[in-house]
Amino acid sequence: MKHIRGVSAACLLAVPIMLSGCSLFGSESAAVDPPPGEVEAQMLQVSGEGTLDTGVLGPVSLDESDLAAGVKDAAVSAAAGERTTVYLEDQHGLLAPVSLALPQGEGTAMLEDSLTALVSKGAYKSVLPEGFQGVLPAGTEVNNVSIGQDKVAIVEFNSAFNDYAPADERKILEAVTWTLTGQEDIQGVQLWVDGKKLTEMPLQGTPLDRPLSRAMGINLPKQSALMMNSSAVTVYFSAASPDGIHQYYVPVTRFVPAGGDSVKAALNELIAGPQSENGLEMVMTQGTVVDSVEAGQNGVVTVSLKDEMFEGSTSVPEEMLESVVLTVAQNTDDALVQIRLNGKETVTGTNNIDYGQPVSAPEYVNELPL
Repeated sequence: MKHIRGVSAACLLAVPIMLSGCSLFGSESAAVDPPPGEVEAQMLQVSGEGTLDTGVLGPVSLDESDLAAGVKDAAVSAAAGERTTVYLEDQHGLLAPVSLALPQGEGTAMLEDSLTALVSKGAYKSVLPEGFQGVLPAGTEVNNVSIGQDKVAIVEFNSAFNDYAPADERKILEAVTWTLTGQEDIQGVQLWVDGKKLTEMPLQGTPLDRPLSRAMGINLPKQSALMMNSSAVTVYFSAASPDGIHQYYVPVTRFVPAGGDSVKAALNELIAGPQSENGLEMVMTQGTVVDSVEAGQNGVVTVSLKDEMFEGSTSVPEEMLESVVLTVAQNTDDALVQIRLNGKETVTGTNNIDYGQPVSAPEYVNELPL
């Protein structure tokens, strides 16, 4: 803790963070491998039986009184329909949402383009930011995408889909599932190859007898321990682009004891920081305390934090505040979020946004330059 509190104010408040070595509160580095078999089974069972969470990050419908209260977007977004968010592999082997400018086709054409962007060395490789790549095998083609009345997307690939490395099996499922369920009308995904429904993945045998949803988690670390009576939460850490100039956000699923306040548990995981995820950076100090999490009748979640480091500060690192907003939105029904810090109702980020007022998670996450 002494080391953290000794970090210079310039490093903490720089916008953008210029070097990964000048991260908010440090970083962890270790391999991320597929989770143990028992954890895998638990997550897939939850995916099939649990509530299908779209996890869509975007503006929430508000009544006139909410609008009068000055609700803001937490990021400057492209105009509606200009960008599409897909899940790509970063330089550290983690999946992250990346907003791309893809052709805006009619019907399911946009969905097909989103999946095509996931193909390694595919048609859209030139529009991917530096350090990111698709995880579907080279040569994979999207034959068809349809959406049923049950909000399950049925995706048919050609046989090249089967030509993946066994270690990438779960990552492929996560990338396809999280990309498609980012659309409001899709809650689950079912896979087909050359006209045949897959009941399991070809190489490692991951079961596909039920539609996949975001309940399966994302970026589970190898060290994930199986917890009896546990539930999963997803938190957002930050990472630096290869040139060290830009920050982006990476979702990571953690297990927490079931039955408690899932939002508060998720925020405590955010405070605990990265465990073994390559390149992820702490966005809070370990001296941060979650004082309370309250859901108001107006649909706004108020997060009250305490941290001596920011006593008297006029601005707070954008990465810290954005991670809180993304994490709360992911673990609620995309609720609006307002933050209190050390009792103050005005919490200005280094991006000049007042997070003391209700904000929504950005509609387009990680708009990175090429």
